[in-house]
This record gives sequence, structure tokens and C-alpha cells, in this order.
Amino acid sequence: MEETKDGQTSSHTQMDYNTVPENEDFPKPLSQPPPELSRQVEYDRAMRAEAAVKAGPALSRNEFIYEDEWMIAVNKPSGVYCEHVLSSIPELLASSPSSAGAANDVNPLELHLANRLDRDTSGVMVITKLHKIAGQLVKAFTDRKVRKTYLALCIGPAPKWNNIYIESGHGRSKFGAWRVYSRTDVGRILPGGTVVREMATHLKVLAVNANHRMHRDSVDKAQNSSQGIAFDLKEDRFATVGDNGSTDSIEKVVVTEQNSKAPGQDRDIVSSPNIRKNDEVLIRASPLSGRTHQIRLHCQYMGLPIRGDVKYEGPHIWKGITYANHALHAESLCFEHPVTNNMVKFHAPLPQWVMEAY
Repeated sequence: MEETKDGQTSSHTQMDYNTVPENEDFPKPLSQPPPELSRQVEYDRAMRAEAAVKAGPALSRNEFIYEDEWMIAVNKPSGVYCEHVLSSIPELLASSPSSAGAANDVNPLELHLANRLDRDTSGVMVITKLHKIAGQLVKAFTDRKVRKTYLALCIGPAPKWNNIYIESGHGRSKFGAWRVYSRTDVGRILPGGTVVREMATHLKVLAVNANHRMHRDSVDKAQNSSQGIAFDLKEDRFATVGDNGSTDSIEKVVVTEQNSKAPGQDRDIVSSPNIRKNDEVLIRASPLSGRTHQIRLHCQYMGLPIRGDVKYEGPHIWKGITYANHALHAESLCFEHPVTNNMVKFHAPLPQWVMEAY
């Protein structure tokens, strides 16, 4: 990650952005910058996460989802750093001698994070026990061979679409904030010398104000299947693919400067979501690329910022309650086991806010 633990860019990066000539012709960001409130909120959340590091392990054995001699899958709590989770593992393994591949003088553990989650995002994380396994899994993530699903509780006018694929650019704006850019800007230089990169996400509405848009058995089936997203950029076709090979069409949105409104909504995507009647919208998100804050950015762009995600216009206070974290949960990971070559799928237990929203 290119951010420090408190969510701010490093000092040398800040200098790079702040010394950019004013007359440079850079791509125009199409999403709003972080509001002023986010500075204090992010600082407070970072301080709580730092205090948690000093308080002890980030999780217990109860958060272990899976373990074998090569890897561990855990349910990361919200509000803790990935590094805190990683540093907690040796103590947990040492307290359980029966752990597969437990460390000893002959075979010390080589723990490595196979995937990362934002501090306030909960859900599935995989930790490998050997360097060679870590390399294989990192390559699988890089090559987009890992299927990921997230659940997000969004606040905004209920969308008219149920199933949508959004493709855009992604990058840092002048002062270092991650922003959405036009798909046509991919490859263009940004302040600080980075470039706009492509970003693609599939979003599916599960419920609005706790009223289902999918039958419960359909949701359960999706959670227990290897359902994924198939797309062919050349053919311009996108579909969800089920276990039996069947497909459901998805509305496609390609973000450009000319496409300034979110589909099915009658307001500018960059206007505040708090000026209209808002709904609680439970969404399942499947990122098809691995960009920083990707789901959070695309939800913001679609006029559905995540509850508690102050950095991306999500309400800090909702229905009289102040939220300490954003409502984003890494629901599942599915990939080919690097040793057995079997397909494995890990599901994290659902947080209470998901159960209440569906």
C-alpha cells in the first residue's frame, strides 16, 4: 500500500503532489475529494487501531476460518490493521500445538499476507506459512485468478438497476487522494508521476431498506457456489456465470467525462448524497481488478457511498448513531490451492449489520 497507517501519504509523496506545476494538463477526477470532516475522523480511527496493537492480539482462534500446513484463512475484525493480524498469528499458533505446520526449530514459519484489507474492512484474509506459497498466491491475485466478493451497506437513493458492471480509471489526484477517472484517461500521467489505471467492479443489489431484491435461497446459493464474473472486453459482453454455466446479463457502465450521471438516477454523481431522501442499500461487490479503495470509490461514484466511509462521502452519523468504521465486509475468496490444486472457497461469518440489512 502507498499509504501510512493513518491513511495519509508519506512525506516525500506529499511533497511530490504539492510541487506539481499549476499549468500541467492532468486528467480530471470524476469523483469528489475527501471532505474536511474525514481528516479528524480518519485520525481518530487510526489512533484507536494503534491502541489496539498495544492491547494485545488482533484476533483469537475463534476467527480462524481454515488452516492447513501451508496457509490460514481468518476473519479479520474491523478497525485493525492487517499487520496487527499478521503479528498475532505466531502467538495463536504457539498456544495450539496441534496446528497444522506449527513452527519448530527445524521448520520455522514464514508468515506472509496473501491479501490485504483496509483497516476498517472486516472479512476473509489469507496468511501463508511458507515463502514459496506466498509467491504463488500473490501471483494468483496479480493475475486476477482469485474470485472475491464483498458486502457493503450503502446510503443513498435506491438505484433502478439491480445488476451492474462499472469500468473506469483509477488514480491519485493532485493532493494524493484516490479518485475515479474516465476510462479514456487510462495510461495518462497524474500528479506525482503515477498513471491512471483501469478499474472494474460488478455491483449487485441484494436489498433496499431490508426489503429483498433477491430471494433468500438465491443469496445462500450464490454464497455456496463458485459464481463469478465473465467478461470479454473485445466482444463488450459481461455476465454472471453460475455453476451450471448459465448467465444473467448485466448493465454495463463505462465512466467518461461525458457520462456524468449515475445510471437510473437523476442527480449529478458528484453532488452530496445527503440532500435527497436516502435508503439503505445492501450490495454485493465483486472487484475484477485490485485497485486501492476500489469498491469504496465505485460505490461513491454510483451515488451510494458506504455507511461510515467518511473519506468517500459516506455518512459518519446515520439514524442518530455515530459509526466508528465503514460497513464493508470481505465475504469470500475463491482460488486454486497452490499445493493441492483443488478449488477452495473461504467464507467469513456475516457481521450483524448484514443480517439486519437483509
